[in-house]
Amino acid sequence: MVRRSKVALVTAALLGALSVLPAGPAATGPVGVAGTAHAADAAHGADGAPRTAAAPDGGSWRGGWAAAPQRPTEVFGKNWSGGGFARQTVRQVVRLSTGGEQVRITLSNRYGTAPLKVAGATVARTDRGAAVRSGSVRQLTFGHRASATVGAGGELFSDAAGLPVRPLESVTVTLYFAAPTGPTTFHAKATATSYRATGDHRADVAATAFTATTTSWYYLSGVEVAGGAGARRDAVVTFGDSITDGYGSTVDADHRYPDVLAERCVAAGRPRSVLNAGISGNQLTRTTADFGEKAVARFPKDALNAPHVGTVILLEGINDIGMNGPAARAGAPTPEVSVRQLISAQRELIRQAHRRGVKVIGATLTPFKGAAYYTERGEATRVALNRWLRTSGAFDGVVDLDRVVADPADRTRLAAAYDSGDHLHPSDAGYRAMAGALDLDAL
Repeated sequence: MVRRSKVALVTAALLGALSVLPAGPAATGPVGVAGTAHAADAAHGADGAPRTAAAPDGGSWRGGWAAAPQRPTEVFGKNWSGGGFARQTVRQVVRLSTGGEQVRITLSNRYGTAPLKVAGATVARTDRGAAVRSGSVRQLTFGHRASATVGAGGELFSDAAGLPVRPLESVTVTLYFAAPTGPTTFHAKATATSYRATGDHRADVAATAFTATTTSWYYLSGVEVAGGAGARRDAVVTFGDSITDGYGSTVDADHRYPDVLAERCVAAGRPRSVLNAGISGNQLTRTTADFGEKAVARFPKDALNAPHVGTVILLEGINDIGMNGPAARAGAPTPEVSVRQLISAQRELIRQAHRRGVKVIGATLTPFKGAAYYTERGEATRVALNRWLRTSGAFDGVVDLDRVVADPADRTRLAAAYDSGDHLHPSDAGYRAMAGALDLDAL
């Protein structure tokens, strides 16, 4: 990594995925704590970002896991976002980057046009697939009630539940919807399996009832932890597009680069919040129906509103370059974007972060020759933007991912070992190399 244009030596050794640590001791039962923020009552700041509710103990909540909300879309294939749910239970598995003694969840109805009624919810330690560990199921409450309503455009925190969890442990969040939800706020490319059952199966330990699957997350946008280590302003948000989202990595393996970064922190004896705010297809300068709000619009909500965020790693711009003109996917071209516009957008994100006291690590755009939307003109734009990223001094640090994953024989291409096969998205090994290039001391 480069910090303010000074080169610091870092290792690029590949890191194997760490084994999941054993679960902590079982809690004695559900715990409800005041402090829930209902969407209808949530205040908004001048930047438009919803204010996070104060934690019951004065702000000790830390981000364990996160996903950036999106509008319903089937651009990546069939899913449940358009039809929503009615008298159905949805079970979702997520891995936490850091641990604690209590957990709470965040539900997002950001793109809902009507209030979302949640009939009930549970959290438990994951066993295998849709099964959860016996004795670990905790009922979640919302303002001490089992059911809740999330206002259109809002978000809702659950009360705390007593469930000790360790860093890199997976938890299963189960939501039951009795009334029809309509189209859902969701996250399209979870690269993880979610499960659906007919009827109310939120307390089930076995997986038997969960016969339908998808690889998206629905309404669930965050899991936070409290207790154990004190909260510090050291959370890392990885912000970007499909390469941050983990597109091309192995489903259910947690091999996205932010996952491997969290593993590195744990291996170094310094577990910390590492939160993924990537959206596949996202752009810096253009909002699209299928790929989310443009980065400069969603940055305050998806990155700067994370609990105790201290650093953002910014890797975005390749879709602005590729998704325009005849090389773009049919039906989705956007106006051509200049290097000047991309730089202006990145500077705006840096300004937003610095106003909140958050530092920004800029990441160079990785090679994409051979990708479906590659053009020589696009490559020239990528090279020019990377040159600015390396030399401008605008960032608090720079990680040169371009050089980390490029083929030494042709720097315009991903190295074969790091290519998932589409010549744009890294493989599991490529994501490990990216995470390995980050200097933990600079984050």
